[in-house]
Amino acid sequence: MPSAEFQHTLAKAAALSGTSLHTGARVSLKIQPAPADSGIKFKRKDLEDEPTIDATIANVKTVERATTIGEGSMRVHTVEHVLSALSALGVDNAVIEMDANEPPIGDGSALAYVEAIKKAGVVPQETPRLPFHVREPISIETKTGSLLVLLPDDEFRISCTQAGPDRRFTQFMSTPITPAIYEREIAPARTFVYYEDVQPLMEKNLIKGGSLENAIVVRGESVLSKEPLRFPDEFVRHKILDIIGDLALFGRAIRGHVVAVKPGHGANTELARALAKAHERTVAMFPQRTFPQGEGGLDINEVMNILPHRYPFLMVDRILSFEGETKCVGMKSVSINEPFFQGHFPGHPVMPGVLQVEAMAQVASVLMMRISKSASRVGYFMSADGVKFRKPVFPGDTLFIHAELTKSRGNRLAKAMCRCVVNDAVVSEGELMFTFLDK
Repeated sequence: MPSAEFQHTLAKAAALSGTSLHTGARVSLKIQPAPADSGIKFKRKDLEDEPTIDATIANVKTVERATTIGEGSMRVHTVEHVLSALSALGVDNAVIEMDANEPPIGDGSALAYVEAIKKAGVVPQETPRLPFHVREPISIETKTGSLLVLLPDDEFRISCTQAGPDRRFTQFMSTPITPAIYEREIAPARTFVYYEDVQPLMEKNLIKGGSLENAIVVRGESVLSKEPLRFPDEFVRHKILDIIGDLALFGRAIRGHVVAVKPGHGANTELARALAKAHERTVAMFPQRTFPQGEGGLDINEVMNILPHRYPFLMVDRILSFEGETKCVGMKSVSINEPFFQGHFPGHPVMPGVLQVEAMAQVASVLMMRISKSASRVGYFMSADGVKFRKPVFPGDTLFIHAELTKSRGNRLAKAMCRCVVNDAVVSEGELMFTFLDK
């Protein structure tokens, strides 16, 4: 069974206030803790009935100089900075309450949000986080010259090239995105604007709250700001900050490498939309199943309708019997044809202990799914305690796998005492804790 990280939320509310960049309004913002699986939501405290909106790519309305989400007549502008900080610091669930339609801009960076979140604290929840692992390249190219490619990787990494008009201030940076790196290297980078764009933006009633205190202005080869640049390559760092915030609208942690050339909110959100479609295709590969009724066992076809595992990782050939709601026995015939015997060990084939634990977990998963009357779930390891291996298992042995649920919390969290038996002798045993999520 795959391992899982845990979702996180805030330990307590995080508050800050200030001026909004584009509307120029004063705003008080408070980030509240939220239950697992609820995601990030915005709440407009200034509107009647205090409506909320999910911070998802489906709700993106405009992407001109900032990312705006909306539902009906409700709008929340410039969501990328606060979402960037929450995402990079590992917050999966939160409600962002505001008494205006745009978060405060602070000094133009995400530093104020990082400081507020850290002061409140980030705590784990009992539900696992399921990152989206990029399996094949995803690319976005726009008519304005933006190119974003998302490649498979074991971590979340961004490599970005920023180039202004006439290639002014062309900068490059490549970095993994971790909370520590983000706080130190990305969050302090401020937003910037080219001088020739200021007047058109003002004519569109944008940047009403903009000043040299919360934005850098580039005029020719000169940089105008209240303080010197915080980094020699501050512009590309802010572009990475925006990418993180816009991709947070996908709604899942990403394990992949973003390669971006001249990114912008339009291209960033298009990549988030392509990610959502890729995830939908993955979900569609797991059709909904119903659990067979009755007290009898399950043959291999019924087992394969319940468990997502396939060769060479399906460790249950048959469920022999159920005993009430809490016990069952499965079986695994250990053949010399098992692929792991090629390397474990040549000339002395022994079944790996970790695969015996996997067999226990799979049988326990079947039992838990039977209780919930749903086969459309996947089990994720949370812990394995008191595991002992008492005798080796050889080719030709038949493994009888006993599982007994000792604790369950709803249909999501369970503990089971398990043991593997060969010829009436216990060969391995342990207490497993796991959780279940819909596929």
